[in-house]
Amino acid sequence: MRRGFLFLMTGFALTIANLALAQEQSITVPKSIEAGSAFSVQCAGSGEGTLYIVGPGQVLRRQVQRGATATFPAGSLTHAGRYLAILSPSQSPPDAGSNPVSSFDVVPAAQPAKMSFLARPSRLPVDIHNAITGAVYLFDAYQNLILTPLPVSFELTNPSGAVQKRSVVTRDGAAWTAMDSSAHEGTDRFIATTGEVSSTRAVVQVTGDACNLRMNVAPADGKLLVQTDPVRDCSGNAVPDGTIVTFTEAIHDEKTTVDVPLKRGIAKVEMPAVRDATLTVASGVSLGNQVRWEK
Repeated sequence: MRRGFLFLMTGFALTIANLALAQEQSITVPKSIEAGSAFSVQCAGSGEGTLYIVGPGQVLRRQVQRGATATFPAGSLTHAGRYLAILSPSQSPPDAGSNPVSSFDVVPAAQPAKMSFLARPSRLPVDIHNAITGAVYLFDAYQNLILTPLPVSFELTNPSGAVQKRSVVTRDGAAWTAMDSSAHEGTDRFIATTGEVSSTRAVVQVTGDACNLRMNVAPADGKLLVQTDPVRDCSGNAVPDGTIVTFTEAIHDEKTTVDVPLKRGIAKVEMPAVRDATLTVASGVSLGNQVRWEK
């Protein structure tokens, strides 16, 4: 009984001694620092030692005097993440199992220094709802993704000066939005801004498909001259030259089809003048009017 009590007291005394030694040799670090900021580490105890700072992609090594403060200049730690500070005897490798250890976090800077702005697509037809998307990722000066919510302003401006605006708060470092393509062709400016950081992309908007397609038919030297009105899209933009227009003439059970490219905004062709022939016009998915020739 007395021997067991002695062993118990001895173990208790050793535990107290180890705790006292750990306290004597402990190191004190800040709870967190911003990436790139200067910081200091307090090393308790006496004598010389080697302080190691170990983290994501970085290791710092510094000979220190216990009982003094080790100071690290700005730019020493730049990668965000969890770090360990380990104090080892001089000339000994760091051992987190037996040497004093403290942990701290390196966090991204509060304000962004760089922005990654993706705008898609870079070219699209006019007048489509929510067809243009923009996505922003915010980084500090050391390429750390900033996870703190920050406001981002999106603006899409067309050549006439009309502006669409959206304001979005980042989530997990990203913000995104959708915009309508303009009613008229041209190159729009798509701008994303947060604080003093901004980025601009160009979005080209082209004429849409032919809309309200119409043709006229008139006799010409024993044939029919078939000609469209100026071809425009549904927003009134001129459909570009070279766009194919298809004319079809149906005579009883027979059909004749001719493809004609637009030239100076119109398409025209000569077709046989046959009584009771039915003529139609189309461009892409757009169908035009129908004319029945009865002369």
